[in-house]
Amino acid sequence: MAEISAKTVKALRAKTGAGMMDCKKALQESGGDVTKAMEWLRQKGITSAEKKAGRVAAEGLVGSYIHTGGRIGVLVEVNCETDFVARREEFQTLVRDVAMQVAACSNVEYIKVDDIPQTIISKEKEIEMGREDLASKPENIRARIVEGRIQKRLKELSLLDQPFIRDQSITVEELIKQTVAQLGENIQVRRFARFVLGEGIEKEESNFAEEVAAQTGQK
Repeated sequence: MAEISAKTVKALRAKTGAGMMDCKKALQESGGDVTKAMEWLRQKGITSAEKKAGRVAAEGLVGSYIHTGGRIGVLVEVNCETDFVARREEFQTLVRDVAMQVAACSNVEYIKVDDIPQTIISKEKEIEMGREDLASKPENIRARIVEGRIQKRLKELSLLDQPFIRDQSITVEELIKQTVAQLGENIQVRRFARFVLGEGIEKEESNFAEEVAAQTGQK
């Protein structure tokens, strides 16, 4: 894989408006060729998505998904800019796919990593720093390992960072960016709720032998 300099990444970002990480990935996929990287970004819809990200998205849909058997249900709000796009089949399909993704990912709690509270991040760091497998490692090595583990854990909690269930080669975020490029509007997942049947209810555990004894008057 070609070595990509920070200067080249910044130059591509200036030309396309795409995010730094997206630019770096595009250059890696294109062997460091800026022109090919720009084409890669356009194909993925990333350039269009970045340019539209600041526009107000107040329309959209509240979608739902009920898993087979009715034991898991999801509500999700996905916003776009106009009611016209909200009625488009492509947008409605996206909303259904996002709802299904939430149902499939029991570990997901936030839309994106930036939404995760600092208290959660600090707690994860505390847990990782205390792991026995790091005790013998130098402080600087341990810090790098911990940072890598924390970033992995945070992405596990983030909806946008999940591999898309229908196409594992892209993330949910990339799926949304592709839809932005297709429909020409800013699209944002605003919130979601996941319901699991019986979750949080303390089920009474009964002893069958004791029940039989009680009914027959035995002790």
